[in-house]
Amino acid sequence: MIPFAYPALGLTAAHLDRGANTVLVVEDEPVVCELAAEALLDEGYRVLTAADAWEAEEILARESVDLLFTDIDLARNTNGIALARLARCQCPDLPVVYTSGGRAELSHGEAVAQSVFVPKPYRPSQLVALTNDILGGSAPHHA
Repeated sequence: MIPFAYPALGLTAAHLDRGANTVLVVEDEPVVCELAAEALLDEGYRVLTAADAWEAEEILARESVDLLFTDIDLARNTNGIALARLARCQCPDLPVVYTSGGRAELSHGEAVAQSVFVPKPYRPSQLVALTNDILGGSAPHHA
């Protein structure tokens, strides 16, 4: 089982600061996507959003992304697990955080290496803390 992100861890929108780390949020529930994006924008991250893996793949082809935050079961029968594998082919060191309301865990065999799983429901503050933990002290992971 891959590690969970716990709360104790210390809209296509782009933040105007191009020097900020970029987070791609892939979520097919508009309200959930907006909440996650707003929390990350408020923290100073540049945020891109997609409703399914196909939209996310288009974004990954043209943008440098520092962290992929993806739901597992997405619209149009697309899949966040397959998306993460594709993203890692393009950028082997890309941090990946999975989320799902339909599962309690994600096995190592399903997930890309060194990824994290956050079960839904999660708090926006939990996502921000996890993102800060992952990206806070590291150099950007550009494709």
